[in-house]
Amino acid sequence: MSSNITINKEIENYINDNSFELHKIQKEIILYNENLGKIKRMQIAISQCHFLHLIIKTSNIKKVLEIGTFTGLSTLSMSLALPDDGKILALDKNNETNKIALDFFKKASQNNKIETLIAPAMESLTSLKEKKEKFDLVFIDADKENYKNYYEVSLDLIDQNGLIIIDNVLWHGDVIDKTKNDKLTLNIREFNSFVNHDKRTENLIVPVGDGFSVCRKL
Repeated sequence: MSSNITINKEIENYINDNSFELHKIQKEIILYNENLGKIKRMQIAISQCHFLHLIIKTSNIKKVLEIGTFTGLSTLSMSLALPDDGKILALDKNNETNKIALDFFKKASQNNKIETLIAPAMESLTSLKEKKEKFDLVFIDADKENYKNYYEVSLDLIDQNGLIIIDNVLWHGDVIDKTKNDKLTLNIREFNSFVNHDKRTENLIVPVGDGFSVCRKL
């Protein structure tokens, strides 16, 4: 019987070194974010770039909605995996980081696949729902207080077997630390429990990066 291992920094580096190589512009975004101080934590991990890429490649996904773009690493990771006729609509409220992301998309020759929309996410999601838009995959990596709201609307934007992937569901490990009871940690715990008991989907928490919750609509 196999046993679980603790993924420390050395194991993480080994995994990254023995997985397929990132695109040069993905590497450039990671290097750029290194100089941003604490907010660089908003970018996804390299292993999550690989995970999103393979999910899209193996699931015949063509249309993606992203909630939370930052400087574009996750967006580009998904776009590079999409077929030539694939599309991503990326939602964010920060115009400054959006400009940076757009430059990276252009350098990677992916700007033809990616459309960005700058507005509060719930406003954009409500509009998409009213227009009866549909997506194959929704990726959520935005303000944690609204995770449940984003999840609920996302269910209306995908059909049966559509996927919702949510980042940061392990919240730096604080979700299992009973001494951590700040608002954001409690919110993530409650959200994880809500999703786990939601009969409309089946879900799996995957321990890559800060944790992905992968949900399939039933």
